[in-house]
Amino acid sequence: MDARSNGRPAQTGNGEKLADWADGRLGVYTLAKTQMRKVFPDHWSFMLGEICLYSFLILILTGVYLTLFFEPSGVEVVYNGSYEPLNGIVMTRAYESTIDISFDVRGGLLIRQIHHWAALVFVAGMLVHMMRVFFTGAFRKPRELNWAFGWTLLFLGIITGLTGYSLPDDLLSGTGIRFSQGAILSVPIVGTYLSFFLFGGEFPGHDIISRLFPVHVLLLPGIMLGLVVAHLILVFYHKHTQYPGPGRDQKSVVGMPFMPVYMAKAGGFFFLVFGVLSMMGAIATINPVWAFGPYRADLVTTGAQPDWYLGFSEGLIRVMPGWEINAWGHTLQLGVFIPFTLFPLILLAIGVYPFIEAWLTGDKREHHILDRPRNVPTRTALGVSWLSLYAVLLIGGGNDIVATHLHLSINSITWFVRIAFFVVPVIAFIVTKRVCLGLQRLDRDKVLHGRESGTIRRLPHGEYVEVHEPLTQAQRFTLTQHEQDPPYDVGPLVDENGVERKAGPSQRLRARLAHAMYGQNAHIPKPTAEEYRELTNSDEHH
Repeated sequence: MDARSNGRPAQTGNGEKLADWADGRLGVYTLAKTQMRKVFPDHWSFMLGEICLYSFLILILTGVYLTLFFEPSGVEVVYNGSYEPLNGIVMTRAYESTIDISFDVRGGLLIRQIHHWAALVFVAGMLVHMMRVFFTGAFRKPRELNWAFGWTLLFLGIITGLTGYSLPDDLLSGTGIRFSQGAILSVPIVGTYLSFFLFGGEFPGHDIISRLFPVHVLLLPGIMLGLVVAHLILVFYHKHTQYPGPGRDQKSVVGMPFMPVYMAKAGGFFFLVFGVLSMMGAIATINPVWAFGPYRADLVTTGAQPDWYLGFSEGLIRVMPGWEINAWGHTLQLGVFIPFTLFPLILLAIGVYPFIEAWLTGDKREHHILDRPRNVPTRTALGVSWLSLYAVLLIGGGNDIVATHLHLSINSITWFVRIAFFVVPVIAFIVTKRVCLGLQRLDRDKVLHGRESGTIRRLPHGEYVEVHEPLTQAQRFTLTQHEQDPPYDVGPLVDENGVERKAGPSQRLRARLAHAMYGQNAHIPKPTAEEYRELTNSDEHH
């Protein structure tokens, strides 16, 4: 018999009571109803951000495990452990604990390698994810702040990687620290003081590892975790961008709900990423510190290379001429200081671009539909130029490896990189822009004439033509939905009454740049509805 037939309320479970208690104080029912059914677009490129997130979580998990066994100490000891080739060798306690993790701690080497591979994937995922956002214009209003968060995460990820692979104090990481110390010494006037403060005296000192450790395991990860949370909150608040297509506009989103579809996919994808990283850590050796030996200031490893994301910074220094200025008892080492300055500036270039584009266009509208890269050729060309510069400097950072593997002169490679530093980005810009304009012409022809079918037809007068299949209305909409707004213009400097209007230097510069980036030479006019009707109604249309 039903409990309510006796006038008594039905018994509720403990879980439901807890949910009711939380809802009465936090409003979780309303929050779940509004947010758990939030729609997310279904496109593979959105998974790039999830790879970054999951790699970061794996870094935290594996990092906590490694922290339990690592001893960040510069105290010298004599090794007498299970790895016999190093027995009797003087080393720091940091290096000894790294060897112990690799050979004596159960699963230690696997966790170390998963941690290192996850770091590489994390930075690579952030770079590729940011390039997806950049090329599609997902950084536009209202997401400029989220772009700044993402750029800060990329920069902090690079610095965290530098501090991380410097901790084991092996010969490779010690060479990297020496490289960093040389860059710090190049800072005019205060470089020596900064080096003494950081290393606790003359290089290598005894304090650098103990100081890098809290920065690597607490300070930088804490800041990054806060930025990740803020980044995800803004993604939820602004809703997801989506690629152009039927039914998609600035107010509606086409996709799957967050619960249960997207959560199920995200959960499965997390374990997929974890599984791939675990497999890489199990079968692909990375950073074998036992092969390098402990760091000694009078030695350097052959072919010493940093992780790939710092290779471009080393390339800057390797190919820079050894210029220096001696004046008033001071030496300004331009051969190191200029590359040391260019390193953050190259990264800063992509960080500030969204704000420069917003200033040039003066566009204050919200954008939730992504651009096709071909429809913004100048932006796309600038992005490809930046990537080409990055690739050229990576070659410079590994000029010795390239020389030995390809049997080339290291001097020839160095001069190639010096010249390519200025030439390749320009060539990449020109070629990319022309390719984008060619693809725009192709889209225009598809809209007006249809898609090539491969069917050849002979006309009554003997001419052979290929039959074109007309595009569907949805396909035509996708190819023509983008806007082609006129660029910013200063306007007439003299009005109809002959009164002069002053235009400041910033306005003139803005107008010139806007015309160069978004003027007539930056796009192919979209076909109009009149052009389409005229062609489709003519007898010559096939």
